[in-house]
Amino acid sequence: MAFYVYLLASKKSGTLYCGHTDDIAYRVWNHKEGRGAAFTRKYNVKRLVWYEVHDTREAAKTREYQIKAWKRDWKIRLIEENNPHWNDLYQYLNM
Repeated sequence: MAFYVYLLASKKSGTLYCGHTDDIAYRVWNHKEGRGAAFTRKYNVKRLVWYEVHDTREAAKTREYQIKAWKRDWKIRLIEENNPHWNDLYQYLNM
C-alpha cells in the first residue's frame, strides 16, 4: 500500500495546505468537493500542486510534519522545482 504527502494551493503562490493520505485521488476529490479539512474549505484550497509517495504511513506523517514546519519559501521552492506552472496535478491521477 502507498501513502502520500501532498500540497494543495488556492492559486499560484496562494494559500497552501499540507496533508497525508493513503488514497490521494479520493482525498483530493474530497477537498475539491468541500468535504476536506475546514481550512481548505475556508480558504478555497483545492489545487493539487505537489505530492510524493511513501511506503509507510509513519514515513508519510513524518514528512508531512517536516514540511509543515518549513518556511513558506521552502514549500514554494519544492512546488516550483517539480511543478513550475502550479498545474493542478489531480487531473493526472488514475491515468
